[in-house]
Amino acid sequence: MTPADEHEALRRDEADPGHRDLFHVPPGGGAYAACAYLAGNSLGLQPKSTADELVAELAAWQHLGVEGHFEADRPWFSYHELLTAPAARLVGALPVEVVAMNSLTVNLHLLMVSFYRPTAIRHTILVEDTTFPSDSYAVRSQAAFHGFDPDTAVVRLGTEDLNSEVLSYLERDGDTVALVLLGGVNFLTGELLDIPAITSAGHAAGAIVAWDLAHAAGNVPLTLHDWEVDFAAWCSYKYLNAGPGSVGGAFVHERHLGDSSLPRFEGWWSHDPATRFEMAPVARPPASADAWQVSNPPILAMSPLRTSLELFDKVGIDALRQRSERLTGYLEALLDTVGPAAVLVTPRDPRRRGAQLSLRVSGDAAAKVADRLRHEHGVVVDARPPDIVRLAPVPLYSTYHDCWRAAVALGQVLGVDR
Repeated sequence: MTPADEHEALRRDEADPGHRDLFHVPPGGGAYAACAYLAGNSLGLQPKSTADELVAELAAWQHLGVEGHFEADRPWFSYHELLTAPAARLVGALPVEVVAMNSLTVNLHLLMVSFYRPTAIRHTILVEDTTFPSDSYAVRSQAAFHGFDPDTAVVRLGTEDLNSEVLSYLERDGDTVALVLLGGVNFLTGELLDIPAITSAGHAAGAIVAWDLAHAAGNVPLTLHDWEVDFAAWCSYKYLNAGPGSVGGAFVHERHLGDSSLPRFEGWWSHDPATRFEMAPVARPPASADAWQVSNPPILAMSPLRTSLELFDKVGIDALRQRSERLTGYLEALLDTVGPAAVLVTPRDPRRRGAQLSLRVSGDAAAKVADRLRHEHGVVVDARPPDIVRLAPVPLYSTYHDCWRAAVALGQVLGVDR
């Protein structure tokens, strides 16, 4: 690429700067002080405000001890409630429908206890063939737990048009489906599925419809309540920038809240907080998503999530989505110049993808390509063996210059004459 191409990237950054100054960016080495970080779909960067907020919670523990549960500036007893409203705004839900708790796969299991109720005829769980491995393990173990062969009870779908295949399956064999559990944005390809259409079709077939939003929450606008999704779960260490292994979230639609016929695992924090310290032997769950909590919340893990959700409230997911489409469109045009050495597998229609472009490279070279990009060029991406390289220009902190650096480096690593 010519110096004029780099100048164009810098010009775009001046006109459309994002919020990079709010984040810590790892060092880049070589000619650049910072890396070109395009791996926020795997682990988001740390907001600069995170450390001070976390230190404040440590100070409360230091000075108040157990009294911090009620006397801290942000009392620990009700701390998770501080996350409820901003999380609900982010996923398009009512506050009573959302709770921040546990990690993603734990939440999926707790929710499947309630909503995967298989019968001899209707016991199929519908997933995509490229579902994240943890989800595959979870649904297979649930099927086996209920006495079904997971090799037949779990049906995996996957073509170039996953939306159509799912809709066709539900129309044809929907009377056998107990649960549809798909990734809102596919972790491997970056494809954004048609959540409202699939949810509607699943309900018409008599199935429960749920979504893994690990790659969708904080990435694309969501309206879970209006779409009438039954339940959903997500992590917060990718686009939500809450740190490695941070607290996840769960959504249960309002129509299911307070339904005493639903089986549910319970613990101290699934009991009504107004009477929790009466220490009664029988749980009295509230008519909210809080009823799916089991244990008291980890405050030191929730603090970074609260900090991050404040950023999303200030910037707004709609504005981020618009910038995301501009960034991925720009990166897509640059990657097209690399040629057949790297083939885009993410949909080209910006309405059908999130902030991720996945490339297929020849052979089993994905991990080698990602390693060379990082160590030779200061460009951080990730690889999914054997042949997928994923690049995620996250709209909060990625730049057009990051995209330019990634495309130039990829061309050099793949031996393309640019």
